[in-house]
Amino acid sequence: MCFREGLCKFARKKKPVFMSSNQPLADRMRPAGLDDYFGQQHLVGPGKVLRRMIESGQVQSFILWGPPGVGKTTLARLLANSLDRPFFSLSAVNSGVKDVREAIDTAKKQQFFDRPNPILFIDEIHRFSKSQQDSLLGAVEQGVVTLIGATTENPSFEVISPLLSRCQVYVLKPLEINDLLGIIDRALHQDLELRSKNIVIEESEALIRLSGGDARKLLNVLEITVHALSDESVDEKDPIVITNEKVMEKIQQNLALYDKNGEQHYDLISAFIKSIRGSDPNAAVYYLARMIAGGEDPLFIARRLIVLATEDIGLANPNALLLTNSCFQAVHQIGMPEGMKPLSQTAIYLATSPKSNSAYMAIEKALALVEQTGDLPVPLAIRNAPTKLMKDLDYGKNYRYAHDFKDNFAEMEFLPEEIASQKFYEPQSNPRETEISQHLRKLWNKKYGY
Repeated sequence: MCFREGLCKFARKKKPVFMSSNQPLADRMRPAGLDDYFGQQHLVGPGKVLRRMIESGQVQSFILWGPPGVGKTTLARLLANSLDRPFFSLSAVNSGVKDVREAIDTAKKQQFFDRPNPILFIDEIHRFSKSQQDSLLGAVEQGVVTLIGATTENPSFEVISPLLSRCQVYVLKPLEINDLLGIIDRALHQDLELRSKNIVIEESEALIRLSGGDARKLLNVLEITVHALSDESVDEKDPIVITNEKVMEKIQQNLALYDKNGEQHYDLISAFIKSIRGSDPNAAVYYLARMIAGGEDPLFIARRLIVLATEDIGLANPNALLLTNSCFQAVHQIGMPEGMKPLSQTAIYLATSPKSNSAYMAIEKALALVEQTGDLPVPLAIRNAPTKLMKDLDYGKNYRYAHDFKDNFAEMEFLPEEIASQKFYEPQSNPRETEISQHLRKLWNKKYGY
């Protein structure tokens, strides 16, 4: 079964997992203990913070932040099971304040003098509104429950400050190749259904690539491929040989099964962005509708629009950044389905706006030069001089205060001497930047003679 030399170390000598074949492989293979848990050794390895929690039995409220499929839910369940604590689980997608209060009331009824408080796990906690998050504060502060939240979004932006101050935040990393190979090998050795088949994995690169570091997707891809190849097999005893070509072929045939929540997540957002960049409002709205219908997080779309406004429109239309920020706030405040209206308005506005990536290219050029030249000294004339000693060292000497001169401009050199001739910002051909170019030429003559 071990499909690559050295991978047999991943196989555990444990009883095979047997569950209903109607249950997805990813659920059947959910780890029962830390020994079956792959990845996140910076948190669960020997002597690390979450393993110490389990060993000590002392658990504080915390939030797990990381990409999908890296084991956030599994880790919360393992911790609760290891400590033998009652475990309540809510999903922020379909739970409201009432559900939170009911879970807290149930937890209160289970409180005894000699029993530790239950664990309340909230998946996708970033989708909870402010009022829903507020409803958790009292129970967490009074120790009625130990809160474990899971989020794919930066909790600094999505979790209210009072709740965040009561929780530690632990960052989970994408699974590495060895972790993913170990998960495959464990499934082949421990899942009774897979063990009953003669599976030979000649190539694993496509499995790994399609997973995107997501253990759930990895096992979904493996299961779909095995089932598809099994259906083609004449004899049940024939080996099921998995290659990169076969994986890609079977996943394309079963795309809806592979990712039922808006199938081509990355392809759709890419098509959306490129349609706006290409000034096609019809295509932009179409791909926006595809993402909304597929259940995409509307705040993810709104954030991408902010990036696009600065990267692809920039100084050709500075109002684009203002509108995209307003769009994000509107979607955040009103939610869906009403949020689709500002998203549509903003997408069409950006698609029909003039385009420029000059600001983006300017910072890219500047960063490249910083990496090449290092920390060049700031010219003395524009250094900060808050003390007498600094003034004695000529900090700020010969600085020309622009507002003391005609047109609020005084020509002087601001760049370090070694790179004084460098240009980073190059105005592009659009009405707004044509004005900028003319203004700079008027002020600087040859230096900015675009």
